[in-house]
Amino acid sequence: MKKTNLLLVLVTCLYSASIQAQVKPPAKDWLINNQPYKAAVTENGKEITLSNGLLSRSFRITPNVICTDYRNLVSGEQLLRAVKPEARITVNGHDYMIGGASGQAQQAYLLPAWLDQLKAGASDFMYAGHEVTGIAPYLKWNARNWCSNPKQPTGKSLVFSYKAQAPELKGLLVKVHYDIFDGIPLLSKWLEITNQSGQPVKLQQVVNEILATPEEESAVVGSVTKMQVPHGIYLESNHSFNNAMKANLSDQSTHWKTDSTYTSQVNYDYQTPCLLEVYPNVPVGIAMAAGERFESIRTYELLIDGYDRERNGLAKRRMYRTIAPWTTENPIFMHLVSTNPVKVKAIIDQCAETGYEGVILSFGSGLNMEDTSAVNIAKFKDLADYAHRKKVLLGGYSLFSSRRISDEDDVISPATGKPGGAFFGNAPCLGSKWGLSYLQKINYFIGATGFDIFENDGPYPGDVCASTTHPGHTGVDDSQWKQMLLQKGLYHSLNEKGIYVNAPDWYFMDGTNKIALGYREVNFSLPRAEQLILNRQNIFDGTWEKTPAMSWGFVPLSEYQGGGAAATLEPLKDHLDAYEQLMVQYYGAGVQACYRGPRLYDTDSTKALVKNMISWYKKYRDILNTDVIHLRRADGRDWDGIMHVSAQLPQKAMIMLYNPTTAPITRELALPMYYSGATQSVRIREKEGVAKAYSLDRNYNAHVKVTIPAAGYTWLVAE
Repeated sequence: MKKTNLLLVLVTCLYSASIQAQVKPPAKDWLINNQPYKAAVTENGKEITLSNGLLSRSFRITPNVICTDYRNLVSGEQLLRAVKPEARITVNGHDYMIGGASGQAQQAYLLPAWLDQLKAGASDFMYAGHEVTGIAPYLKWNARNWCSNPKQPTGKSLVFSYKAQAPELKGLLVKVHYDIFDGIPLLSKWLEITNQSGQPVKLQQVVNEILATPEEESAVVGSVTKMQVPHGIYLESNHSFNNAMKANLSDQSTHWKTDSTYTSQVNYDYQTPCLLEVYPNVPVGIAMAAGERFESIRTYELLIDGYDRERNGLAKRRMYRTIAPWTTENPIFMHLVSTNPVKVKAIIDQCAETGYEGVILSFGSGLNMEDTSAVNIAKFKDLADYAHRKKVLLGGYSLFSSRRISDEDDVISPATGKPGGAFFGNAPCLGSKWGLSYLQKINYFIGATGFDIFENDGPYPGDVCASTTHPGHTGVDDSQWKQMLLQKGLYHSLNEKGIYVNAPDWYFMDGTNKIALGYREVNFSLPRAEQLILNRQNIFDGTWEKTPAMSWGFVPLSEYQGGGAAATLEPLKDHLDAYEQLMVQYYGAGVQACYRGPRLYDTDSTKALVKNMISWYKKYRDILNTDVIHLRRADGRDWDGIMHVSAQLPQKAMIMLYNPTTAPITRELALPMYYSGATQSVRIREKEGVAKAYSLDRNYNAHVKVTIPAAGYTWLVAE
């Protein structure tokens, strides 16, 4: 063996031994106790490492900033196989790399001994310094309503500064921000660009993450669209929308690509999806004036340590609780179908009597938040003042996108040059005169009336607009980016004022509180017995990745989408069993439903039912707002149920069980107690009965025999 090769092997072995000595699996499961895992930035000569005991990401700052190591410290998985640029921007029609270096011949893996051989590109943006600070809150949110997490995230922020080498970009400054959070294997990355060149530049696109990852499978043939992407990293950004009500389907920025420079991959046609790039599907396309500052989308990278669906869902739910704590607000509200002041005050009184915390003036109620006349403002300010005296929130519904305004103000199709072709067919452009006025009116109405809740149906869904006369954008190139900023600006403003926001698009990262659980609206015209089972299926399916507080369901107190008397609960006194069951399965899941109708109760017996249900929910509110463990999906044939768990609360678990059949069901259930923090035994009681001790088996299951009444439910509490 040649001396140089022997030295290379020796250096690599020593480095690997050093790394292995540093990497120890976490002593505690962070999903049970995350307190030990604090973010830190360590510097050792030309090496900088971000770590919190759950993940680590390391950089070398010569010959430029290059990412050299990215690991999941829970599983030990290495997520990096090759050096790539830290980011890429397209300016004035040309691509420029931010950081990175070239010269790595073997792209299947990266050896530390190769790093000194790498070279920076002549036109690449070059490292100019870095700084370390604490994480600054993205939004200035303060908890106003009940919430399970009133705290903003903590951690460390590492910011790399870069200067342009290309003469034509002199004065264009780039900062790459990395935020690492305490207590969760999560990083955030985003770019900041400042134009100090003294002249305008066209910023066509910003790629804020480029990662060469190991492949997930060994496939000799197969296309990139059919092969598995790496499971070990979950990506989400604040550039997600389009009404899917699910994160991965709403995503507009995550791109798994092939890497033709990786010539030793198994796939003969180099079609393995092993190159991650993050950028908006529709390019940014803006003109930056001299002195202007730009912020890219924010990407969140959550490291996943296995294939278990429940565990991975718990990790994603913890991510939302951490970085978007406003999503843990969960006020109890109903939907009123009238704006008649007498009826509004009557329902406010009913809310105060029963423990409800808010009223939303629903679609079809007659509310027009675009009417900022003195008469309209005075009317709704009086109602909001009345609600506040009763300690009840008041809010309202407003439709934006799925409507037609005018040829002048609607989205102009790039294909035809005429209105139409939008996500909802015809739709207004948020950058039109009407759209800008809409935003101003909504802000004014909410501020002037003192409304507490804003339900924004059809928020901006990503339509591009070819108009060149709309004041909010210059043309088709910048139309999506500019409209997106306008929509986010509204939500940022409302969030920081303490306004609770329901919106059926995925704007959680930019301040919204709740989205629909996921349901088919016409199903609420089906018979009540069918709705009960369908709703529990919706709850079961909709809480794998969303927390209970992030979702709303629906209960048609009065007729909705047809169906007549068989589908609705009015008159309430005649359908108390169904009313109770619907409330139990929603409140028992921690999910607020839109109880839409003219009233919450019609008789003393109905009032007693509602009061008892809300009293029960509030008694167990803390545990009912913890994450869901999925026990058995409703199928109408046998029992179904879910379980809430917490390792921090006095109640370690709450189990909700349902029987859709016409006979009692007795079963011995294996209740998974691992995420409750219990290790040896647990005490479980049925309802308010006497608790009994149960030993846990090797898989942390408590085996409990329970009888569920016919067409009914029961619940258990573990302490």
